[in-house]
Parts: sequence; C-alpha cells; structure tokens
Amino acid sequence: MNNLQQLFVNNREWSESIKQQDPEFFTKLARQQAPEYLWIGCADSRVPANEIVGLLPGELFVHRNIANVVLHTDLNCLSVMQFAVDVLKVKHIIVTGHYGCGGVRAAMRNKQLGLSDGWLRTIRDLYYEERHKLKQIPDEEAELDRMCELNVIRQVANVSHTSIVQNAWHRDQPLTVHGFIYGIKDGHLKDLDVTVSGPEQIPAQYRLGPP
Repeated sequence: MNNLQQLFVNNREWSESIKQQDPEFFTKLARQQAPEYLWIGCADSRVPANEIVGLLPGELFVHRNIANVVLHTDLNCLSVMQFAVDVLKVKHIIVTGHYGCGGVRAAMRNKQLGLSDGWLRTIRDLYYEERHKLKQIPDEEAELDRMCELNVIRQVANVSHTSIVQNAWHRDQPLTVHGFIYGIKDGHLKDLDVTVSGPEQIPAQYRLGPP
C-alpha cells in the first residue's frame, strides 16, 4: 500500500469513528457551518488547530501560513478574515503562534531560504526592533521563544488595525482579537493577554472612522 492510499484508509477509519459517536454528525455538518472562532495559525504540521482546542469540524474556521503572519497586502488572509467576520459572524479571532517556530527562527538569521525570505521580512524587521532586549536573554532557545511571543503580539495588532475588524466594531458586532501561543513540548496553550475588543485599545493613528 502506498502512502497516499494509507490516507484514504485513515480517512474511512476516522469517518466511521465519528459516526459511531454521533450517527447524525455529518448530516448536521453538511447543512451549515457556524463557527464562533477564526484561528490564524502557523502552517507547521505539529500544530493541528482543531485538536489543540478540542473542537470538532465546523466549530473552528482556520487560516494558516508560515509563522502566522497577518499582512495588509495578503489578500488570502484578508479574504478569510472578511468572510469569517462579515459572513460567518465569528465572535473571536485567535492568532496562535508556537514556541520553536521555524519561520521565526529563519527570520532571526541571515541565511537565505528563497521566496520565504520576502514573506518573513516583517518578522525580521520586528526582530531588528527588539534585538537589544532579546540579546539580554542568555539562552538561544529562550530568545527564540520570546521572539515567537512578540510575533504573535505584533500580528494581533495587525489584525486589529484592519478595516474588517474595525468596521465590525463600528456596527456593534461582538468581536474580540486574542493572542495565544502553543507549546509543542507540552501541548499547552498560553494566553498572551493581549486581547483587543474595541478601537479604544489601539493607537489613535490606526483607528479608522465608520465607512
């Protein structure tokens, strides 16, 4: 059996196990999706979004990319956000990074990777801004982990600065942006306590008036 065939075998076993728990699960799932959460996370294969938070398919809307970056020029990410906020009416946007992130590690080094270098440029800029504080951390892995936290904090700000999020606030739609980080070594999720739930929490230069 080749590796791809094994995926189909795994799929059938998973499907049957779900139906044993809830025979109507897929019937109900096919009718609609009504998630309360948008998860913006890293594409790292060790960070499975639904499993980390114990949610079933249909309960978590997910966008993933290298190092969980939110760029104002990334139409892919912005389209996911807009659909989640305006159409699905999610109540929470959760930016989730993880310790030991390879993308963040790459941004902290001078080695070229190729096309990914452009994608990671904003993290490299952030590292340059914070380099003096980070260099006070004696352990290299601890320095990387702190940088992973700083990256999440920056991306939470980027999400909050979008017109998508601010227009939701203008129309009094309940929406909160959170920053979490995941520990691959222990499986624990940590709240970085940078929650943003209204325009008064963001700097004045990023606040947008109503459309």
